[in-house]
Amino acid sequence: MITSTANQQVKNIVQLAKKGRERRRQGVFLIEGIRMFRETPPGLIDKAYVSEAFLQKKSNVQQLQAKEIEYEIVADAVFVRMSDTKTPQGILCIVKQPVYQLENLLHGKDTHLLLLENIQDPGNLGTILRTGEGAGITGIILDAACADLFAPKTVRATMGSIYRVPFYQTDALKNVIGSLKQQGIVCYAACGSAAKTYDMFDYCRPTAFFIGNEGNGLTNEALKQADEHLRIPMAGQLESLNAAMAAGILMYEVNRQRNSEVRRKMNADMV
Repeated sequence: MITSTANQQVKNIVQLAKKGRERRRQGVFLIEGIRMFRETPPGLIDKAYVSEAFLQKKSNVQQLQAKEIEYEIVADAVFVRMSDTKTPQGILCIVKQPVYQLENLLHGKDTHLLLLENIQDPGNLGTILRTGEGAGITGIILDAACADLFAPKTVRATMGSIYRVPFYQTDALKNVIGSLKQQGIVCYAACGSAAKTYDMFDYCRPTAFFIGNEGNGLTNEALKQADEHLRIPMAGQLESLNAAMAAGILMYEVNRQRNSEVRRKMNADMV
């Protein structure tokens, strides 16, 4: 049992929680709480740590046994030091970072991507991933200026979607746009001055949306790389929407159109 905050494993976990550089170097990240533990595929769990209090609940022990993983017991006071949350639930795991290639995100005519440029808020990034899973996207592509996908706050906001939505990280989005267009993927950029609204386009073809920085929106470079510009109409005096909200509106419009098309074809076949 780990009983001291001077333990090297404790120090390593504190570093993993605080430093993206260390997470990248080791190729791992941290998850906390019983829900995230349940969501995590056993094969990705590198090591688990549980507090003494956690083991006092029979249901917790059963969930540990169900995954058949080894775990280290940590004194309650030490676990609080290891935790990144205000009210630790008593379980924490070091998890291997999933790795994807760009082709893993491309699904032919069903391709539905988000191209994220300089998204800074970890909560926004995690929410985009979670919403994307619900909307049926095939993946997200992030530039190097985005928040760390594996930061604790981002991971918590994904609610487990980090394991199910493929992602690809690139130094700059311009490095992948050419490959996407060669695959017939149409790239759209939201822009307040665009003449057409988002619901005036056909998204039943391979589609990708640029989503820009929360405060400044998309760069001119991203706007130039897009095939089409669109806007989300807004009442009142708003200048823009939250990045995750805007992404959600666009993703679910794709979902709506494609499901409607499937239903239309099914009805036509039945006639």
